[in-house]
Amino acid sequence: KVEEVFTDGRRVITFHNGTKKEISADKRMTTISFFNGDVKKIMPDQRVIYYYADAQTTHTAYPDGLEVLQFPNNQIEKHYPDGTQEILFPDHTVKCLYSDGFKETFFPDGTVVKVEKNGDKVVVFSNGQKEVHAARFKRREYPDGTVKTVYCNGREATKYSTGRVRIKDEEGNIILDKK
Repeated sequence: KVEEVFTDGRRVITFHNGTKKEISADKRMTTISFFNGDVKKIMPDQRVIYYYADAQTTHTAYPDGLEVLQFPNNQIEKHYPDGTQEILFPDHTVKCLYSDGFKETFFPDGTVVKVEKNGDKVVVFSNGQKEVHAARFKRREYPDGTVKTVYCNGREATKYSTGRVRIKDEEGNIILDKK
């Protein structure tokens, strides 16, 4: 290795494989430029910023444990110390993955999808409608109070806001229509 000390106090160490390590005059910042194009910076505030040249991805690790990945397509992932992950997609969709298995996705149009650890899903649409997907049924709730449920065996039940109830069997035949 070759070490150079500059008049401004910086030190640059060059290794045989082409990797260079630069240490600032106040020794608070270090930059390592690897032979493959990767760059690692250790900042004065103890952040570690690593740029992966091949993937064009930046990984920043903060002293409090937060890690942030920035991809070339503008996707950003935040990994929190408690295991929570937040993914910001280029279309402004945000997905949150919690350490307990719960997931939430927020879409730009206002739609929110929540998925429980057991797989049950709730979709809340920006128009006020709500869908519940469970193992035994799917249910759509409308802003006027109407609720339509489709069971896994194919049976359907619709309860209208007017009080009317209509039930269809597995083949779609109306078996009850109470007004």
